[in-house]
Amino acid sequence: MSFRTPRRAELLLRLARLSIESWEALALDIFRYQAAHNTVYARFLQLLGCQVARVSAPEDIPFLPIGLFRRYLLKSGHWRPQDVFISSGTTGQQPSRHAVRDRSFYLENARRGFAQHYGDPSQWCLLALLPSYLERKGSSLVAMAEYFSRLSPYSESGFFLRNDEALAHTLQRCQQQQIPVLLLGVSFALLDFAERHPMPLSGVVVMETGGMKGRREEMTREALHEVLCRAFQLSGVHSEYGMTELFSQAYSQPRPGRTARFSPAITLRAAATEVYDPLSRAEPGRVGVLCFMDLANIDTCSFIATEDVGRVYADGTFEVLGRLDAAEWRGCNLLVE
Repeated sequence: MSFRTPRRAELLLRLARLSIESWEALALDIFRYQAAHNTVYARFLQLLGCQVARVSAPEDIPFLPIGLFRRYLLKSGHWRPQDVFISSGTTGQQPSRHAVRDRSFYLENARRGFAQHYGDPSQWCLLALLPSYLERKGSSLVAMAEYFSRLSPYSESGFFLRNDEALAHTLQRCQQQQIPVLLLGVSFALLDFAERHPMPLSGVVVMETGGMKGRREEMTREALHEVLCRAFQLSGVHSEYGMTELFSQAYSQPRPGRTARFSPAITLRAAATEVYDPLSRAEPGRVGVLCFMDLANIDTCSFIATEDVGRVYADGTFEVLGRLDAAEWRGCNLLVE
């Protein structure tokens, strides 16, 4: 089978007009483009013995282990990064880096993904509680939150680093004025705020982004949501799933009596592979290693195997259950070593 390697300009035009019907064809062409222009991904495919011309469906596209974002600054083609997003990492671990060819492209993609689930950010007053991210450079989450805050028509929008009192007063004032509020926070900061300032937040969308960042003891998402619901008198808490290595996000909304599932932006699709066989796809609903096809990663690598464990369902939603332990991850990385 032969094919023409598509040009980037053509792919960007198709990405801007992306629909469910055009998704698979574009994913295949982005795969071919990156196989031809991303030296790290091309080498990975070569080591796997993958014949690019024979890949005829997205289900056959190999996923690059996410750890390679810690070793290389991945790029498809030759270009100078406008920015580099850097993960928070863990103690003693090299952080991931994600080269950004066009910062405005990332921001606009994030806006569209959010709007798909919550309406345009310009309709919201965004109150961001992201201390661990604000204290370092290169956070993609901070970049997204800053952009959403700039789009907001409400003067109250902004970041709250070490001023819980100001945040509490702002929340109360917004509720009194019936301003639509999105309280976006990293898990440990939301817990700290809930302990110091429990208050009814009826009508406020409280959205956690995960992560204790070593500040508090780890807890399940269900336990976290239970604490926040009790402190803020809410029926449910929302979640955002994103990472340095992905330009697209997924969101979960409360489902009373049922486990929350993440719904990805249109540019993002989830898959799962067997824990001890990363080349085999897990059946829908079966626990596996979460993998993603992020078409917005057009200039880096769109096909990524994460270090998260979860379930992917037939409707495209997914659950995050935890992280691979060290032994499991070594097994998944044997092809790379």
